[in-house]
Amino acid sequence: MREKIGVIAVAAMLVGPALAWLRLVPGLAGFVSFALGGLIALVAGLASVVQAARGRGLGLGGAATLIAGVAFLVIAARGRGAPRINDFTTDLADPPAFRHTATLPANAGRDLAYPPTFGPIQQACCADLRPARLPVPPAEAFARARRVAETMPAWTITAADGASGTIEAVATTRLFGFQDDIAIRVRADGTAASRVDVRSKSREGKGDLGANAARIRAYVTELEASR
Repeated sequence: MREKIGVIAVAAMLVGPALAWLRLVPGLAGFVSFALGGLIALVAGLASVVQAARGRGLGLGGAATLIAGVAFLVIAARGRGAPRINDFTTDLADPPAFRHTATLPANAGRDLAYPPTFGPIQQACCADLRPARLPVPPAEAFARARRVAETMPAWTITAADGASGTIEAVATTRLFGFQDDIAIRVRADGTAASRVDVRSKSREGKGDLGANAARIRAYVTELEASR
């Protein structure tokens, strides 16, 4: 019975992400299948180790289940310490707004305002998040910001307005197909320089395992290195 449970758990770990990757089920459903399967596989695998210690043997099924459970544990550990928020910005006092993004069907009925309670949490975990500083006027900074956004992996620009200096985009994760919304805002910073603020927000879940903060860091780094 234990081995059958282990086989089902491993199957759930594999089938859920596969169906999500094929876009046959929502990303959240695929992730839940993977997570539940991983937890059950870990428990079943540890139970097999206990049985093996009693002289009953681990068996091929028990070994496979244990390996799958440990693999899940390693993957889950990557998000350890990430806060339970899913909206990050380089300007906590005045976060870039989602305007075109609010009109997308997937965001119908969603509150896209930055939650004030997230600010202290972000400061505690990700004080390094900062805007990009470019030594060029806003018009040139906007062109550079858009050009870099077009090269970011898995990003799709949904709106760009040079007059307001704003860019909006959607980032889609490759495996589960989760979609995160991105807002970029370019403003003058003195007489001949510009400040580029970025905001990244997940559509699903309460936490993001650090994905949005990492996305902002990557974009700011690429933008400041661009010419």
